[in-house]
Amino acid sequence: MKKIFKTEKVILVALSMMLMFSFTACKKFLDTERQGVYTVDNYPYPGGSGPYDVYLYSAYDDLRSYDVHCTAFFLATSVRGDDADKGSVSTDNPANGDPFDFFPVQASNSFLNGMWTGYYNLITKCNRVIDQVRNNTTIVATDLQKTQSMAEARFLRGYAYFNLVRLWGRVPLIDTLLSVDQINVPQSSPAQIYAFIENDLRFAATNLPPSWDKKFIGRLTSGAANGLLAKVYLTQQKWAAAMNAANLVMTSGQYDLSTSYDKIFGESGENSKESVFEVQATASAQEPTKNGAEITQWQGVRASGDWNLGYGWNVPNTYLENAYEANDPRKARTLLYRSTATTTYKTVYGEITPTTWTNPIYNHKAYTNPAYRAAYNNKAGRWMNIRLLRYADVVLMYAEAANEVGGTDNITAARNALNSVRARARIGAVAGTLPDITTTDQGALRDAIRRERHVELAMEYDRFFDLVRWGIATEVLHAAGRPNFTAPRDNLLPIPQTQIDLSKGVLTQNFGY
Repeated sequence: MKKIFKTEKVILVALSMMLMFSFTACKKFLDTERQGVYTVDNYPYPGGSGPYDVYLYSAYDDLRSYDVHCTAFFLATSVRGDDADKGSVSTDNPANGDPFDFFPVQASNSFLNGMWTGYYNLITKCNRVIDQVRNNTTIVATDLQKTQSMAEARFLRGYAYFNLVRLWGRVPLIDTLLSVDQINVPQSSPAQIYAFIENDLRFAATNLPPSWDKKFIGRLTSGAANGLLAKVYLTQQKWAAAMNAANLVMTSGQYDLSTSYDKIFGESGENSKESVFEVQATASAQEPTKNGAEITQWQGVRASGDWNLGYGWNVPNTYLENAYEANDPRKARTLLYRSTATTTYKTVYGEITPTTWTNPIYNHKAYTNPAYRAAYNNKAGRWMNIRLLRYADVVLMYAEAANEVGGTDNITAARNALNSVRARARIGAVAGTLPDITTTDQGALRDAIRRERHVELAMEYDRFFDLVRWGIATEVLHAAGRPNFTAPRDNLLPIPQTQIDLSKGVLTQNFGY
């Protein structure tokens, strides 16, 4: 059983100091518990937690798995939108990777079956937690421990189903452990799936704590549940409910916009006041990859020698590049440029980029601190957390929902929320950058909020879903050079053919495939 919560996050020192010492000396500056290893003091459960953690941690662990949050995930959420292209090189798995760029994705695509299986494995683990709470009478637990463990499991189950319904629409609804002869479950309608998700997340929001002791950093909170619930409501255009759920997060006192944009995505910005739902990953010199996530490595710079940091997938494209207003500092923290013969570019850590990278642009939000690479003697970036829901996202959801609810007061509140995000973004920029939005027109404010979501949350795995729920995927993707996109077919992915075959026809294919 892996222990996946960081008891202490790495303390970073200046790279110049790191390079002065051998790796043994570096340990003085890197204070982190060796993850994935129990000691006498923390077995079988970390002190102060609960008796169901052996099951819960297994579910949390799946958030870092390749099939849940890696290649298929960013292909389906970023590359299918107008933020990014597949990247890498043309010979790197074009049969399965390229269709996410050019449409349609075929039911035989290997990434689809892996992702489908990954989410249902996570759901099974959540159902196991719930089954243990309800039926295992040998475990001694208080009512609070039982309820809280159920709430964590139901949040994770709700999250898994939210991604499933946005990716595939009609999916099987499984809310209990099944025997082998019961597993062939037909699809439920999206309406049924959404009702189930809402029920799970409302339970989680009511019964999760607002925060945890720091040794359990990354465990789910009521703020995370309300934030995700806001997105579930927003997706269904339940504007008032979305506004209220987002407001609960904003008035909880747990989050704010104090973390500067250039810090959010680096190691020093993990689990900051910006973090609402963040997957924990870690590494050490002893375990450089085992307890981490692969998603950063897959998006890392593809090059040779010291710059060989990953596989170079999910690269920002020119359509995203052109979306930024003049001098917006977020552009430099999102797009990492290859230097040219006439222009020198630097990473967020001050390194001059070479002219020899495979692609001209990489995802700067997935770039790792060289001090960590040196300390771990590893360049994979497996220690990087995955940001799934940021506070700025919640604020912009509130702005969108309040504007759609309408009325003078709500439109004013929406504009103020929008401008709070812009105010954080322009810190350090030249005067006049990202001025406050002043319009009182609902339609104009709607457009401004949508533009802000695009650049604030660029490369953060939401763009395609936003385009679909706004009903503008066709016009945007055609304008971005993807004429093969056809709605409603490509709003959803095809049900994996492997799953249809295994079901012996109980599962049916989505429209248009």
